[in-house]
Amino acid sequence: MPAPDFTPAAMPNPSAEERAVGRVAEAAHRLNEAVRRAIDAGYSVELVRSSRFHDGAGNWGDQIVPSVRPNGAVKNA
Repeated sequence: MPAPDFTPAAMPNPSAEERAVGRVAEAAHRLNEAVRRAIDAGYSVELVRSSRFHDGAGNWGDQIVPSVRPNGAVKNA
């Protein structure tokens, strides 16, 4: 029986923009999973915008910090 003739699969070649969006999406997914795990461990989690980053060319993004409280803690208003 002859050996099969394998050919390399075509690999996607994402653009820089697609890679940037993919990195943000992956990080958001990991953050959401971490929030779920913190909640399961008995914490309340609030994500608060700490700043807005501008690049000077019209592009911007919000930067966040977590506010984490143990179960039953009262939030200061």
